[in-house]
Amino acid sequence: MNKILDELAQILEQRKSSSSDKSYVASLHAKGINKILEKVGEEATETIIAAKEYDANVDATKKAVIHETADLWFHTMVMLSHLGLEPNKVLEELEKRFNISGLDEKASRHS
Repeated sequence: MNKILDELAQILEQRKSSSSDKSYVASLHAKGINKILEKVGEEATETIIAAKEYDANVDATKKAVIHETADLWFHTMVMLSHLGLEPNKVLEELEKRFNISGLDEKASRHS
């Protein structure tokens, strides 16, 4: 999975400097962080709606959840790129949380 995220991160970095009339990613960067965050929020909402409508017996609802989650991940990676943060840092953070109770990890953030 890291290979796909690495490749996408490289493409997103390249597209940052592309012409905004030829690249969707470049157009988002040109519009700034507020537009990017708006897209992340929109995609998060669409992912939630797709998940609420999910029915394991209906292929279209499965596809909708996957599609919307991909959109959310994509736009989140655009956000990270805009902020100069590497997606591998997020993966490193997730890896640190292995073998730690979710409750313990959450409690450690408040201390």
